[in-house]
Amino acid sequence: MKKTVLIAGASGLVGYAAMKRFATDPDCDVIVVSRRRPDDTYGARFVVADLTDARQCAEIFGAMRDVTHVVFAALYERPGLVSGWREAEQIAVNDTMLRNLLGPLESAAPNLRHVTLLQGTKAYGVHVRPLKLPAREDRDEARDIPNFYWNQEDVLRQRQAGKPWSFSILRPVLIVGESTGSAMNVIPAIGAYAALLKADGRTDLPFPGGVERVAQAIDADVLANVIAWCGDTPAARNETFNVTNGDVFTWPNVWPAIARALGMDPGAHVPQSLVETIAPRRDDWARIAAKHSLVQPDLDAFVGLSFQYADYTMGYGRTASGPPAIVSTIKLQQAGFHEVMDTEVMFARWFRVLQEKRLLPSA
Repeated sequence: MKKTVLIAGASGLVGYAAMKRFATDPDCDVIVVSRRRPDDTYGARFVVADLTDARQCAEIFGAMRDVTHVVFAALYERPGLVSGWREAEQIAVNDTMLRNLLGPLESAAPNLRHVTLLQGTKAYGVHVRPLKLPAREDRDEARDIPNFYWNQEDVLRQRQAGKPWSFSILRPVLIVGESTGSAMNVIPAIGAYAALLKADGRTDLPFPGGVERVAQAIDADVLANVIAWCGDTPAARNETFNVTNGDVFTWPNVWPAIARALGMDPGAHVPQSLVETIAPRRDDWARIAAKHSLVQPDLDAFVGLSFQYADYTMGYGRTASGPPAIVSTIKLQQAGFHEVMDTEVMFARWFRVLQEKRLLPSA
C-alpha cells in the first residue's frame, strides 16, 4: 500500500536520515517540514513550518489528508544545550510542537497508520545520575526528572487510545550521521577541530575529552531503518525500543580510527573544551573554507550547538572514570530488527561523507 510519510525536523540529524531513507522507497511519497531547508531534499516535498505557531500548523497540517506515517524528529534546544534539558521553557516548547502538528493532522488524515516519536537515554536519567545497567524500556526510573519526553509521550498515548493508528517510541543512544547546524552531532564538531589543528601545522589529533567511560552509539542510517521498520511491523505497535549499533566503545579507544579518517595521527590526551578553544575560531574556519572550497564558510552554521555536545559526550572535565552508559536492545532484537553497525567504521564513514560533500577538507 502506498505510504505518505511526513517527517518533522528534516534539517536535523534524525530527520535528515529518515528523509533519505524514505525518499529512496518507490512506495513512499515524502513530505518534510522544518524551519530551515535541508541541504538536499532527495526528491521529498519540502514545506516551511514553525511548529511553535499553532495557527500556521493548523493550516499546514490540517490540509495533509494523505499522510499515513509520521516521523516526529523535531527538537527545540536552549542555547545552553545541556543546561536547558531540565528547564520548563524547553519542556513546554517541545510539548507544544508535538501538539501543534498532531492535533490538526490527526483530524485531517483518515488513513493515518503510525507515528514514530524520538526520545533518548535521558529517559533513564543519564544526564543526571548513573544508569541502572542495563537500562531497559520497562523501567522508567527517571520519571521524576523533568523532561519533555514525558510530556510528549503522554500526549501520544492519550491521543492514540482507542484509535486504529499506532505509535513507536525510540530511544537511541549517541546518534552519529550527516547534518549541519545541529544541536547534537559530533561529526561537524570533531571535523572542524581537526581541520583547524591541521591548518595550524599539526599532524596529530589530541583527544580533547575527559577520562573514559563505556558508552554506545547508533548510526543515523541504521536508526532510519529502525524507524521504517517500526512503521510497518505489528510487533512495534505502541512499543518503546532502545536503539544502538550493537557494540560498545570508549572515546579513547575509537580515537585512532577518528584521527586516521581525518588524515591525522592519533594524538595524546590533551583535555580541552572545544567550546572555548575551537568555537571562537570563526575567521580561521572561513579561511580554511576558502582554501578548500568548502560549501559552508560559517563555523556556527556548520556546527550549530554541537561543540557543546561534543564537550559533554566526550566527558570534558571528567577526571575519574565515568559510570557506564549501557542500554539493552534485547527487546528490539526479539521484535525482529537485527541490523548492526561497527562503531569505528561508522565514525570513519561519516567523516568521509562530509569530506566528499566538501563540508570538511579532504583527508
